[in-house]
Amino acid sequence: MAEVHHFSYGLVTPVTAYAMSFIGSLLGLLCTARARATRGLSRASWLGLAALAIGGTGIWVMHFIAMLGFTIEDHEIRYDVPLTLLSCATSIAVVAIGLFIVGFAGARVPVIVIGGVIMGAGVASMHYTGMSAMNMAGHIGYQPVLVGLSVLIALAAATTALWFSIRVKGMWATAGAAAIMGVAVTGMHYTGMAAMEITMHEGMADPTGARAVDFLLPLMGGVGGVSIILLVIIAMAPSEEEIRVEARLQERIRVRQEADAQRTPAEPAAPAPPPNRSAGEWFDSGPGR
Repeated sequence: MAEVHHFSYGLVTPVTAYAMSFIGSLLGLLCTARARATRGLSRASWLGLAALAIGGTGIWVMHFIAMLGFTIEDHEIRYDVPLTLLSCATSIAVVAIGLFIVGFAGARVPVIVIGGVIMGAGVASMHYTGMSAMNMAGHIGYQPVLVGLSVLIALAAATTALWFSIRVKGMWATAGAAAIMGVAVTGMHYTGMAAMEITMHEGMADPTGARAVDFLLPLMGGVGGVSIILLVIIAMAPSEEEIRVEARLQERIRVRQEADAQRTPAEPAAPAPPPNRSAGEWFDSGPGR
């Protein structure tokens, strides 16, 4: 077995990874809160932004930053770029599927469980796809028990995230939910990493692909840009309560307008026709004449 290190830079990578998971989860939950108060295309747009925040920043970016701390003593690790990008797309897509199921099919327990299973299985798939993107002069194996445990954590984390997305209200409660989601996602990642068993083979060709540091600049730029855009959108948009108040006001106006349209105003009575007189007789006649 090769000697591996999961925390080559000390606490820098796990703390940063958790921070990314927390930020992504928080932004995502703020988006789902607004999705709850809207309908149709507007709800779909907010859920799409939530999937980008949770699946992109909260899960995949956390995963990759944590991977930066993984090294094998005296051996180089390279990354298959297409597989790495596929893992990112998978993360965003499965989170979107879970959120859209709950967002449009309702908040019943069976719906949440179905969405959580699909989302959790997808997150686990993303994680192991990202790990399979590592190229090295050796073979990667896995301990079945820890793999199973990591999948269970992913399922539980996904289901909990969906429950939070439809139940949590208020900034402090949302921040607390994001903190819990960050723990679950980070725990799933490191459990899956602990399941790895690596056997190096002398004489194999040097691995091909991108170095981990090659992803850093575009990763940081992308994360920063997406986070800033989401923050601006969330800051400019009304809160969930404001959206609900506005919706109730619009509904009252609509009901009043419909009631007014159905009510037929009383028509004024037509004036009685004048007697059959000539114009001169009309003006000349009067009291005493």
